[in-house]
Amino acid sequence: MTNPFFDQPILNSPYEYPRRHWELDPSGQPTQQIIDTRRRAEFITPIPKPKKRRASAKQEEMVFDEGKGLSTAKQQYDVTSIINEVRQHVDTWRDLPVSQWQVTPETSRLLQHWRHHAFSGVRPFFCQVEAIETIIWLTEVAPHLQPGKRLLEHLAAANRDANPKLERVALKLATGAGKTTVMAMLIAWQTINAVRRPGSKNFTRGFLVVAPGLTIKDRLRVLQPNDPDSYYASRELVPHDMLDEIKRAKIVITNFHAFKLRERIELSAGGRALLKGRVGEELNTTENAGQMIQRVMPDLMGLKNIMVLNDESHHCYREKPAEAEEDEDLKGDERKEAEKNNEAARLWISGLEAVNEKIGLNRVVDLSATPFFLRGSGYAEGTLFPWTMSDFSLMDAIECGIVKLPRVPVAQNIPGDEMPIYRDLWENLKKAQPRLPMAGRRVAGDLDPLKLPALLQTAIQSLYGHYEKTFRLWEESGIKVPPCFIIVCQNTAISKLVFDFVSGFFRKNDDGTSVLENGRLPLFRNYDESTGLPLPRPNTLLIDSEQLEAGDALDSSFRAMAEDEIERFRREVVERTGDARAADNLSDQELLREVMNTVGKPDQLGASIRCVVSVSMLTEGWDANNVTHILGIRAFGTQLLCEQVIGRALRRQSYDLNEDGLFNAEYADIFGVPFDFTAKPVIAPPRPPIETVQVKAVRPERDSLEIRFPRVEGYRVELPEERLTAKFTADSVMELTPDVVGPTKNENAGIIGKTEILTVEHLQDVRPSTILFHLTHRLLYTKWRDPGEEPKLHLFGQLKRITKQWMDTCLVCKGGTYPGLLLYQELADQACNRITTGITNAFEGQRPIKALLDPYNPTGSTMHVRFSTSRKDRWDTKGPPPKNHLNWVVLDSDWEAEFCRVAETHPKVLAYTKNHNLGFEVPYRYGSEIRKYLPDFIVMVDDGRGLEDPLHLVVEIKGYRREDAKDKKATMDTYWVPGVNNLKTYGRWAFIELTEIYEIESGFEQRVKEAFDDAIEKALAKEGR
Repeated sequence: MTNPFFDQPILNSPYEYPRRHWELDPSGQPTQQIIDTRRRAEFITPIPKPKKRRASAKQEEMVFDEGKGLSTAKQQYDVTSIINEVRQHVDTWRDLPVSQWQVTPETSRLLQHWRHHAFSGVRPFFCQVEAIETIIWLTEVAPHLQPGKRLLEHLAAANRDANPKLERVALKLATGAGKTTVMAMLIAWQTINAVRRPGSKNFTRGFLVVAPGLTIKDRLRVLQPNDPDSYYASRELVPHDMLDEIKRAKIVITNFHAFKLRERIELSAGGRALLKGRVGEELNTTENAGQMIQRVMPDLMGLKNIMVLNDESHHCYREKPAEAEEDEDLKGDERKEAEKNNEAARLWISGLEAVNEKIGLNRVVDLSATPFFLRGSGYAEGTLFPWTMSDFSLMDAIECGIVKLPRVPVAQNIPGDEMPIYRDLWENLKKAQPRLPMAGRRVAGDLDPLKLPALLQTAIQSLYGHYEKTFRLWEESGIKVPPCFIIVCQNTAISKLVFDFVSGFFRKNDDGTSVLENGRLPLFRNYDESTGLPLPRPNTLLIDSEQLEAGDALDSSFRAMAEDEIERFRREVVERTGDARAADNLSDQELLREVMNTVGKPDQLGASIRCVVSVSMLTEGWDANNVTHILGIRAFGTQLLCEQVIGRALRRQSYDLNEDGLFNAEYADIFGVPFDFTAKPVIAPPRPPIETVQVKAVRPERDSLEIRFPRVEGYRVELPEERLTAKFTADSVMELTPDVVGPTKNENAGIIGKTEILTVEHLQDVRPSTILFHLTHRLLYTKWRDPGEEPKLHLFGQLKRITKQWMDTCLVCKGGTYPGLLLYQELADQACNRITTGITNAFEGQRPIKALLDPYNPTGSTMHVRFSTSRKDRWDTKGPPPKNHLNWVVLDSDWEAEFCRVAETHPKVLAYTKNHNLGFEVPYRYGSEIRKYLPDFIVMVDDGRGLEDPLHLVVEIKGYRREDAKDKKATMDTYWVPGVNNLKTYGRWAFIELTEIYEIESGFEQRVKEAFDDAIEKALAKEGR
């Protein structure tokens, strides 16, 4: 039996009035009940909550203000109730007989055409017709009605407060709902009426269309009546007999960057100084507002009452001076982003104000899926523009099937926080090793693409595994273009690493040669698997969308990274046109922009692109309809960024109706876009003064309790090369679990519709022989190769035998993991460390290990400790009798407090200290990284050899043993302890790990003592006594 909520989530025809909607509970989550009315206009996040929720921490959805949080009583508008009221009036008016519409005959003709014409091709959606109906009602009908006059007064008041020099009205249309069609309908309605009624102030044939970037500007050329793909003719938006009148429209399409005043004369700094002279006035070579208008819109100079159409209008506002608290709240990247938003908004709104002053504007019509004030604007973030008069939300669009259903992670196969890791990937990557380059837009340099954190690699593999299935389905269905996978990165360095990881790169050898490391995702590779040559058509594209949108030249570092792609596309332009010079007139950025604009379009430059790796946010207006997967590897400071990036995947692939007259559901699967945020407090509560204490050695009274230790930098061990064997122990075991590699089973769900399970099952197809060769190769080249020397290839066979032994006996895969994950370089290096330690263990006693000390500071001591702390959890060490050289122990847990009590009362303990700001570090390898391990305590124990020769116990208190704990213990047992004891200058040392005490729920005190006694006895036994 089917469940319509999952199998038939689309309720309404996109071409008819939406008469049904899914009921949502007060928290915005679906009840799976259908309500037989239209959904009211209100802000809804069309994203499901995580399945795991804590009762103690109620999760808040996107905190949007909807106009109620404006800073003065004068500016408080209940915008959603206004929208619903306007909608109700338009609904009533729509149902009236034609004779009572109170509009011009031309308007009446157009309305009937849009509603009832038998379109041969694409037909206008209901939401598009409703948007133009709203503007028509406000312009032609509302002035004659009392309720209409009141709504127009509200609109005027909203503009007086926020846009004192402009008359703006905003139409909110979900991404993918077709704003370009609405603009064409607006131009047609205004132009035909203006041509036939030249004296009317309500109509104009002059239009300034302003876009946020070049991508949208290029796409909007279909608004020009003479364009070959003009919407008026190709989409039949105007009756045939009216097409000639449309051609009288004067339309200028620009991006807001054009409003920036430019230099009239290009002068070098030296030339400028020469013309100025020693005491002359500063030269003013910048154009004025009039000259800027003449440059941007010469065709409109003779017209009055121009209409402005702002596409993606959330970038256009006059910011209000921010409250001090809000200024303080923005830091780092968030502050930079707010400043960038405000600079763009200031340029855009100032340009329109200049046009209004010089020429005169009739009305500014804003179109956006997210007409909200941005962070740093001086308004509460997410405040809906109070001049918004129409709303067709993303939830409405989903229920009509106009857009794909976005699915995000709601559950995963590892315990932890309620928010799935892949929902907010960036936040989790901050803690992952190895660290990603976070510092701005810099070149990746020598960073290794194969050393991406395991968590990120598993996220990529999980989403890619589902993409692979989608790709095969599209192939079988005969779709001419592949699905598109988008990866949005934080900066240039990360984008280059990810691009090389998925598509392939050449690694430089020490001798100057290079070898191909092909991409780890086969469908995204840019190099031929057999020949290693670049593919004629790249599968993966690297772009910097910010530079492309502004029209700036590519900076040199990005140009160097994308050089191969650019040259291949240049060759393709030549092949397509047959003209050897066809690509010469295209700049690099124009070429890449053309590729981007044609992704998903058959037989065009971007048709074969399967994966796009973008440095910054893929901007609005990039409307490829074949995007099925998005991975965010960047910070998302605002909810608007989340909706905008998800919007890149929402455009449908197919617009064919099914037998029920509805669209079939299409889905977009998304990782790394965190749609759930918690509100930040505006005012921080006052903090009481914090008590601080100084932790230091008690001198000279306790100098007899001083503990000295070696400061080890590394280890020297020489292994035989004749016959290698290995002795593997419990610490040689490597468990691959979701906790180590990242969730391997993720449930992706939309707010309605079918859920999908994303896994890494495709990795089980990797052959064991491939894994064995890869591991042995990595072992030989990283562990059995002296610096500057060739690897010892004659050992390959022996190392392969030992590696197979380790894989057969020590590799454990749990929780949906597979041996194929060992192809991750980080995991392969961890495996190599375990194998090498096993080989070292086999020769214990035969080949002495030496610890290498810091040559400048070889000895550490409790004598040198001195720091201040405000931590409240502390242990007073005064005894009696005192057994710690320091006056306080800073505690990290109750277990450590109990350990201090047991140590101070134990008869065999002579002295102890906590390793906090002590400088006691143990170098160890975790994968390919050298890390520093800080054990918890050092304890001096009287083991019967007298006070002059105590045993130094390094104590680690562990609860849950992660994989790196095994590497730490193996390093202590195999390298550090034997290496230090072989120095014979720092006394005798041993290492113990207390783990079981964390599992005790009762008799805690006694169990700690027993565990400590047992550990000391084991250490003594190991010493041979």
